[in-house]
Order: sequence, then C-alpha cells, then structure tokens
Amino acid sequence: MTQFEVIIRGGTVATASDTFACDIGIRDGRIAALGDALGSADNVIDAAGKLVLPGGIDSHVHFAQPSGPDVVMADGFESGTRSAAIGGNTTVLPFCLQEKGQSLREALKAYHAEAEGRCYIDVSFHLIIADPTTHVLGQELPALVEDGYTSFKVFMTYEGLALSDREMLEVMAVARETGALVMVHAENYDAIRFLTDRLERLGKTAPRYHATSRPIPVEREATHRAISLAELVDVPVMIVHVSNRQAMDEIRRAQMKGLKVYGETCPQYLVLTERDLEGLNMEGAKYVCSPPPRDEESQQACWEGLQQGVFSVFSSDHCPFRYNDPRGKLASKGRTSFRWVPNGIPGVATRLPILFSEGVVRGRIDLNQFVALTSTSHAKTYGLYPRKGTIAVGSDADIAIWDPARKVTLRHSLLADACDYTPYEGREVTGWPVLTMVRGRVVARDGEVVGEKGYGAYLRREKSPLAKPLAAEAGAK
Repeated sequence: MTQFEVIIRGGTVATASDTFACDIGIRDGRIAALGDALGSADNVIDAAGKLVLPGGIDSHVHFAQPSGPDVVMADGFESGTRSAAIGGNTTVLPFCLQEKGQSLREALKAYHAEAEGRCYIDVSFHLIIADPTTHVLGQELPALVEDGYTSFKVFMTYEGLALSDREMLEVMAVARETGALVMVHAENYDAIRFLTDRLERLGKTAPRYHATSRPIPVEREATHRAISLAELVDVPVMIVHVSNRQAMDEIRRAQMKGLKVYGETCPQYLVLTERDLEGLNMEGAKYVCSPPPRDEESQQACWEGLQQGVFSVFSSDHCPFRYNDPRGKLASKGRTSFRWVPNGIPGVATRLPILFSEGVVRGRIDLNQFVALTSTSHAKTYGLYPRKGTIAVGSDADIAIWDPARKVTLRHSLLADACDYTPYEGREVTGWPVLTMVRGRVVARDGEVVGEKGYGAYLRREKSPLAKPLAAEAGAK
C-alpha cells in the first residue's frame, strides 16, 4: 500500500517567506508531508529544475456578469476557470452583481446556478452592492456575511452602479458591524460624465479618448474620498486596480496614519500605456478598461507600490469582452463613441507569467514577494488562509509547477478563454506554469487543460483578519 497518492519530487519550493528544496506528499487532496525520502506514491511528479509554488489566487475577476443591453461578457465559469488553470491559478474570486431592484439572495441564486458544474478550479464570490435598500442593509447583508460572503464591492462610477457618499457610508457601516471587507472602485462619476460630454461635443469619440475622459485626478480624488469615508466609519477598505502614483500616494498616506487601507494593482498598469488605445479604426477598443492604462511614470509608480508593500495583492481584473463581436467591444453604439465601448480586458491567464517575467526575472521583486502578491496575500485578505495560499502540511494541495526559464510568446491561442484576443499579444515572457494542481488533482499540464469540468468547488470563506466586527472588539476590551 502506498503512503501517498501523489509525491512531487525534486523541486524548489517557495512560499511567501521561504525557499527550500523539498518533496511534497499529498493525500486526500491535502499536503500531508514535506521532506526528503517520503516513500512511495501512486503518482510521482518529477519537478527537478522547476519551481513548486502555491497555486495562484486571483481575487478580482469577472465571469458571466450582466453587462447592459446587447452586451455579453465573453467568459462564463467554464471558459474563465479553464483559462485561469492554464495560467497557474487554482482559485478565483469573481463578483456576484446585484442589479437595481434585485435582492442579494436572488442575485446569488442565479450566480451559483451559472457556476454549478462548470468550474475547473475552486471559486468563491464577492458581492457587488448596487442597490443598498433598507432590507439589503439591515437583513440580507448581515446574514450573507455570516454565510461566508465576507467581502463586497462598491462602485463610485458607472451608470446603475455608482453609489452616493451616503450609500457608501451605509454599506461601510454594515461591514464595520459584521466584520466584512469593502472593496472600492474609485473614480469620480460626475467628473467622468462632465469630461465625456465635452469630448463628444468636440467630436473626440475614438477609443483613445476613453483615457482622456478618466484622467489621474478623477481616480486620485475618488481614492481620497473613499479613504475619508472609511476613516469616518473606521472600516478597512481595499482600493482596487490602482493605476498611478497620485492614487497610490493617497493609500500610502492613509497607511502611514495607521488606517486599515489596502491597495491592489494589475498587469495592465505595469506593461500597457494609454498609447495602446490609439489603434487604427476601433482597434484601441481592445485596451479600454477603467481606470485606463496611463504612462511610463505611472508604470514605475505601480512597481514601487508592489516593491514597497503599498499594494498587498496583484490581480488581473479579468473582465473580458470579445472584440470582433456586435455584442462585445464593437457593440453598435461602440462604433460612434468611446462612451459605449464595454469597459474591461481579459487577463486571468496572463497575470502570473507577466509578473514573473517582468518582476522576478528582471529583479524588480523576489520569488517570495511574487508568491505573496499572487497567492498568499489574497488568501489572507479574503478569509481563505491557511487552507489556500501556501505550501504547508494540512493546506489544500493547490500547486503550480513553474519552468522559470521557459520563454513563451503570448498568443491568444494559448489561453483557452472565450474571448477573441489578448491585449498582450506578441509579448515574450520568461517563466511559465507547466502544471496546475487543485486539491491534489492535475487540472492543467503543458498548456492543456486535463482536469474535469465541475471538479472546481465553491469555497465558503471566513471573515477577513483585516476586519473585526464591533462585537468582537467589544468582547476583547
């Protein structure tokens, strides 16, 4: 009788804190032993010359999300989790969007139905609060936090999603009382509408003017305001997809004051710029996302934020729309103005290779920082640690084996999503995940998905250690 179901042998293991040579024994979907000469196994995986890392956790992705009339998001749970597995991810956290007039329970029931039986890797849901009614705030949200939906997102922009300052304060107050974590999309909606109207009157409607309509002060002001509202309520907040130095400095100042303010950035802010939106005809629509890519100085600032710990998580903000599709980036209204181009770009499969290549290989961050930014900090922030996000006895055997020297030219054909392009087409990266394992089962190997659709499980999450409910604090005094 074999001692383990799987042994990963001969690799270099890296966690957020350590790097060491070690074999890994896996039993019943969990890591059962770390060491040398672990004995026998039904399946021995040779990882000699490879890096053995915790599977990536992408805590900011959009799958199967309602996107407005005549617009359809490219990826549902099947294609989205398939692509994530190709890119070395073992867990993703997409958003369940509450639409106006809809209860949160109704939204969750529909979203679970979208995911059921379709996932290749594990998933958990954030909530998007678009209609914070008295019932939602007083009954649904507190109950759902206790049910394991321990993080929710609020928007300061977009028609039908933007909350007023008062509404944000009400949502934050519930988070404060229940111990939930609030994520904030920080852009000033009124300023964007004002600038968009002016640009359209001047006939400046090409995709490149999307960036002009959302300049850095729009993001900086909203970031400052979101932090100020959170300070009033004394609630932790995560400012998501930060794109520039000025917004980052608002977060840094809050952190230096001792406020519980956290930051996230994404690949598009490290390697793309607003010039990418200048493609001929509507080609620039492929790069329309919010906030938009900025300039080289902003790229450098985002790298500094990763290096210095201002940003604790690195996510993809995978929000895919097909380009050559009348229900995607070329929706009929999109042909007349950037205003109507669906906001978002694909990136769940390319997040890890881009950060590894541009960060670890080029010496901007070390391997342990890479693990923290792409896996461990996500698990700790969103109530999944230590089950997820590390290589330790008792943790789920969620593992990505990397060939650190493999050079790959990014092509959409490699990524196994349902989009029809990647904004990173033709970019060469060094370092590639050659095997992805979820709870002891190989789900992707050498660029091919080999796992079973439906194997991915829904994860009920604990409350974030970053957020403590009022009752817990009162009991500690």
